[in-house]
Amino acid sequence: MAKKDVQRGKALEKIQAHLLETGLAETGVRQLAAAANISDRMLLYYFEDKTDVLAAALSSISAKVVMTLSMAVPSDAKMSPAELITTAAALTRGDAMGPEMRLFVECVAAAARGEAPYEAIAKQIMEGFLIWVDAHLDIEDEGERRATAAMLLALIDGIALLEICTDEARGDLAVRGATTWLD
Repeated sequence: MAKKDVQRGKALEKIQAHLLETGLAETGVRQLAAAANISDRMLLYYFEDKTDVLAAALSSISAKVVMTLSMAVPSDAKMSPAELITTAAALTRGDAMGPEMRLFVECVAAAARGEAPYEAIAKQIMEGFLIWVDAHLDIEDEGERRATAAMLLALIDGIALLEICTDEARGDLAVRGATTWLD
């Protein structure tokens, strides 16, 4: 691996940690370079521009989330919708993936405003999570499984949003209500 790629990787790891800690509020080139402990010029040597930095960092965070989900639930595990919402909500809330979920909510908001590169990143995040949900549903009919997966993703993301904007207690109530409704 070339030295440039190694240094780019190190910078990317620090930028990912910065984004998870601060969100999207501090994403100017100078702030991203400072987070990576490099100069602005070096940041732009490793990446084409700010959009390239953010796309690389957020895509990597997204891939880690998919890996975390995959490691937590065996690929052949099939669950009812109520079991899946309970499992997914437990994984995406709190310390395990709370910072990632807060960052993804910011990405979705930026995507809704039409900001690059967030539209493509939000779509990638949603598609990855939707594939994971679909793969773990114990529903034979493909059309019904896909529809249920989309509905569950909306519930899971809604629970995360509710908890981010209010508190953990409301998130708990939403999980309880969803599982009761789905049973």
